[in-house]
Amino acid sequence: MTECYCAIDLGATSGRIILSEDGRTLTEVCRFPNRVEERDGKFFWNITRLFEYIQKGLQTLSQRTDIHILSIGIDTWGVDICFLDAAGRLLSDPRAYRDPYTVEKMEQFFRLVPKEDIYRRTGIQFLNFNTLYQLYACHEEHYQPFEQASTYLFIPDYITYLLTGRKVTEYTILSTSQLLNPHTKQIDNHLLSLAGGDIRCFPPIVYPGTEVGLLRRSVADFGYDIPVIAVAGHDTASAVATVARTYEGKRTAFLNSGTWSLMGTVCDEPIINEQTLQLNFTNEGGIDGTTRLLKNITGMWLIEQCRKEWSAQGKDYSHSQLIEMAQTVTAVPELFNPDDVRFANPSSMISEVCHGRQLTDKEIVSCIFHSLANRYSEVFRMLQSIVKEPFGALFIIGGGARNAYLNRLTEEAVGVPVIVGEVEATAAGNISVQIKSNKHQL
Repeated sequence: MTECYCAIDLGATSGRIILSEDGRTLTEVCRFPNRVEERDGKFFWNITRLFEYIQKGLQTLSQRTDIHILSIGIDTWGVDICFLDAAGRLLSDPRAYRDPYTVEKMEQFFRLVPKEDIYRRTGIQFLNFNTLYQLYACHEEHYQPFEQASTYLFIPDYITYLLTGRKVTEYTILSTSQLLNPHTKQIDNHLLSLAGGDIRCFPPIVYPGTEVGLLRRSVADFGYDIPVIAVAGHDTASAVATVARTYEGKRTAFLNSGTWSLMGTVCDEPIINEQTLQLNFTNEGGIDGTTRLLKNITGMWLIEQCRKEWSAQGKDYSHSQLIEMAQTVTAVPELFNPDDVRFANPSSMISEVCHGRQLTDKEIVSCIFHSLANRYSEVFRMLQSIVKEPFGALFIIGGGARNAYLNRLTEEAVGVPVIVGEVEATAAGNISVQIKSNKHQL
């Protein structure tokens, strides 16, 4: 019988259950779809359906006699939040960060607290979908699930609650919210109160490696107790745990390439100053007390949305086909900024990329890849200017690391070696925290 660890890794377009003995060799047990659902002009995650997929996967695993699960850990995307009533029941599926209900709410909140003060208190980049502005938007529209809530749980914490019956607030996922003071490592009650939130609704904060509870037999009965570990609940925090901090004696940078591209470097302490404010860099919590200094960049979302439109037209391009198409383009169309707000959730991504130009499909793909590489280079230079030391390499991890063509464009743009890391870096990092926790328990 093989002893192994189980990672539940939920992304914006799919979820996975992955097993590993050592955090290096990963075996995918199942993969299931995820997507934002529009209901009456609001955008939600179908969290109930997601948990049904998870439960089915765990129940299938429980029938296997060749494995023994040592522990389970959950990671997901950041910022989005679930509201529970006093009995612990979900009041509504969580609103998705692409819901336009936060549009202009960030700027309105600046009337209550100056932008500079918010950054000084949290060190988090300004994105209008940060949890702080989601709560403020809920407060302003008198959103009933928010007003009736007795508990706020981030997505991985809600899944953990369903698995164990225990409520916690995991530190790295909390750090994405723009509600956490990175120095005190506590929730900033001043900001939360101004957003209309109640600090009593947040369960106690726990750190990566904490055993939350045991998997409930009603979810899946393995015939033995399985601890559920609070890993680095934010998927980027888990992914970055796989990246070496130095390369040939120099600091490294990372690019976690997926729906979002996140570029940054690992620091021992947060860097919160006028420069990071002006460049809109974020200081998010990592494992072992580290800070991830990074910036969000719109990533494979651009390609995936175009693929959906092409598929609806009967053109089902594979990722490899798209890469081949891009490489045939000799004259690349004028580039664009992938972080322009018009790419956030357009009705037609193809139209936004073309922006009034007549482009072929292959030119659209080429334009996206070159624009991403160019943006990576810009953010890389910003990052280097902040830490004031040269980088020895850029590690590219995540699903986007499979794109050898974009990796080459990126290496040419940033001017340092690009090292392709774990494609399933998030699951590998998730499991690495479980392994550390298990060794600590022993």
